[in-house]
Amino acid sequence: MIDTRRLRTLRALADHRTVTAAAAALHLTPSAVSQQLVALEHEVGHRLLERDGRGVRLTSVGRILLGHTNEVLAQLERAEADIAAYTTGTAGEVKVASFATAIGLVVAPAVGALRDKEPGIRVHVLDAEGDQSLTMVLDGAVDVAVAVEYRGAPAEDDRRLSRIPLYSEPFDLVLPRAHRLATVPGRTEDVPPLPDHDAETLSVADLAGETWIGPYPGNPCHDVIALACEHAGFIPEFAHSSDDFSAVVALASAGAGVAMVPRLALRDTDLSGVVIRPVAAGPNRRVFAAVRRGAEHHPLLIPLLNTLQDTATSLRRSPSP
Repeated sequence: MIDTRRLRTLRALADHRTVTAAAAALHLTPSAVSQQLVALEHEVGHRLLERDGRGVRLTSVGRILLGHTNEVLAQLERAEADIAAYTTGTAGEVKVASFATAIGLVVAPAVGALRDKEPGIRVHVLDAEGDQSLTMVLDGAVDVAVAVEYRGAPAEDDRRLSRIPLYSEPFDLVLPRAHRLATVPGRTEDVPPLPDHDAETLSVADLAGETWIGPYPGNPCHDVIALACEHAGFIPEFAHSSDDFSAVVALASAGAGVAMVPRLALRDTDLSGVVIRPVAAGPNRRVFAAVRRGAEHHPLLIPLLNTLQDTATSLRRSPSP
């Protein structure tokens, strides 16, 4: 009989690629993780990991077992959901990890609405970037991640996760008001901060050679911006970095460079020193909620996920900033 605790250890090793990182995710010592792996290899009669530089990778047998592991752990999540539905109903604690903009736009309003509908559900919110929140869900540190699509994110058909689409928003170009591209051809009056017609649309390629302001590497939005520039034929030079988009806009207002910012992140931001221009065929930030596969049926998560969807639907229907 294979111990499911050892299967969780195998998946953590596959996700984190080192014994030390897997141990931290599982709240175990590296020695305990190694012992779990040795015991699992003894149970299946095959080596499951091999060295890969400074880390480890799964052997062929390890990959086979990992596929079954994802199915087994998803089934256990469903079993826990069914038992919880039978015994406790909707009363308990739920942990949500989300990036800051989505906390303000979706998560916080959903928490407020849920408090009125399901007062027995206590929601704890943690600020975490999209790449961090997905790892936190897989490691069991939180129940729900509100994350964004980015290069390297788990695929939509990843059998470890169930996804619930929330909303999608374009990135807009943020230009200092004195920038050469801030003036609209044929317009003599002052350009308003926000775009008002299609003639103001620019392409990412128009910003080749500019100094850029953007999130730090590792932030999913940094990856989206860099990829859009690569597709336009250049590598952006990031001279200034901040994960706070209000700080990014402030730097652009000071003439420090240009930026691309998700449209909804511009809400309630001082735009007096910049001009916002839409991007032709530009990137989008796709936001979704994710839970461990099988957990979407848990009675504590169903009301929260439904409320997140309802809040996101209202957001999509509201006017753009």
